[in-house]
Amino acid sequence: MRGIWSLLLEKGPSQFQFWLIALFIGIAAGFTALGFRKGVSWLQETLYGVDDVRMLHSFAESLPWWMILIIPVGGGLIVGAILHKFTPDGRVRSVADVIEGAAINEGRVEGRAGLASAVASLITLGSGGSTGREGPVVHLAAVISSKISRWINADGITGRDLLGCAVAAAVSASFNAPIAGAIFALEVVLRHFAVHAFAPIVIASAAGTVINRLEFGDVTEFALSGDGMLRFYVELPAFLILGILCGFVAVLFMRGTFWAEDLGTAVQQRIKLPRYLRPAVAGLILGGMAIWFPHIIGVGYETTSAALTGELLLWEAIVFAILKAIAAAVTIAGRMGGGVFSPSLMIGAITGLAFGLVATGIFPDVSGSETLYALAGMGAVAAAVLGAPISTTLIVFELTGDWQTGLAVMVAISMSTAISSKLVHRSFFLTQLERRNIHLAAGPQAYLLAMFRVGRVMRPMTHENSAPQERLLTLIEQGIFTDTNATLERALPIFERTGLDFVPVVQLSPTGGAPALEGALFHVDALKAYNKALAATAAEEHS
Repeated sequence: MRGIWSLLLEKGPSQFQFWLIALFIGIAAGFTALGFRKGVSWLQETLYGVDDVRMLHSFAESLPWWMILIIPVGGGLIVGAILHKFTPDGRVRSVADVIEGAAINEGRVEGRAGLASAVASLITLGSGGSTGREGPVVHLAAVISSKISRWINADGITGRDLLGCAVAAAVSASFNAPIAGAIFALEVVLRHFAVHAFAPIVIASAAGTVINRLEFGDVTEFALSGDGMLRFYVELPAFLILGILCGFVAVLFMRGTFWAEDLGTAVQQRIKLPRYLRPAVAGLILGGMAIWFPHIIGVGYETTSAALTGELLLWEAIVFAILKAIAAAVTIAGRMGGGVFSPSLMIGAITGLAFGLVATGIFPDVSGSETLYALAGMGAVAAAVLGAPISTTLIVFELTGDWQTGLAVMVAISMSTAISSKLVHRSFFLTQLERRNIHLAAGPQAYLLAMFRVGRVMRPMTHENSAPQERLLTLIEQGIFTDTNATLERALPIFERTGLDFVPVVQLSPTGGAPALEGALFHVDALKAYNKALAATAAEEHS
């Protein structure tokens, strides 16, 4: 008892203070997610004149074609102007940037670019962009936690924990899914399940959910119909096959999106299109598609609900899945903003329904409802895209309120993630980062070296144990040196290639002059820094 009392006196106040900060971040992120959701709804109501945004695509069928065409174009023009002015590269920030911030930036993300991205994504979704709201909301919540981390001068562990709190609250408030929100923050963003981070993240996630339920009540996003029970569990092999199919569908969706992005960049450079017009061109393509297929407009919850209740025909399910994948790829490749979770839910639900219609048609005597396949497909594609089988399993249950069909959903999700993780870099987000040469998918041993600048680890010329100046100058003449601003990721291969114990560190001249000698990077110092970072990461993940 004395030991417990001493622990409370020594650690209690600081721990309680940290939990209060986590609660505050949860409340702020919850209101942010709620405000973003209502902002998108208000903008859709204003632009399209619809009373219920959940029925947007049905209402859009009655609008004149020119209106459906011009709204996304106008939204794209505004988005392009915002991103051109407030971001250095014209790119929308999203979940991948939050994961990067957690891994290598001590739980911090960009503030100015993040706020601009949130506004751009809101306009995109409000004007008919075919993505989801979870990506912008997650990054916007991360901006809040980053600001607080800077205010309190938080260290890396604290900054990452606060970032996890913000993400958990944003996801739970956006989808009324407190369990999935907490697990999503741990599984996808922090990418570990450390015990010390669990309590504050759960507190923040609960706060976000309370805010959602105060506004919308204790209701699920989707309502299911029909018998959801498995027929004597003889259908499980069918769900294994569905999981494999969904894994390939998810890979095609991800690779198609990246291909569209590369194509858009190549075309933009070839015709010398200003970057602020790229979202408008994407809006033009989306508007043209929506004239004939308004199902692609917005988040797509109406079509997803129709799939989960079995209201689509087989040919409709196949066509809508293909068109939604194309529309989402165009929106993302056009740098309009938004997330990939909602599109993957819609694509998965439609894919599962199409599979279920075929399976129940071939084996009617041993098959249950085709809507169960839609539910399993929804989780399987989303889990593969997000690289988050645990949190996606939970979020599917919380979105639908159906916990009786867990076995089918889990089987499909396990197969889809096993397939997709072998064909991409584990998830859509980690593949995005890999394309930027940020190697998080392979684990800390791959990306920690990129966190250290040579200038931080080198021994300056004034150091008592620095290398001989004559030897360093000789190596520079031979072309063997590294820049003071280079990372250890680029410097260590020099040691492997040359077998040297040290290499010169120089300051490169911006005018192309001779490099100025700054010091020497010793192989042993680089390895010590790397080993220390690995030990700190392991300690955090197991604390």
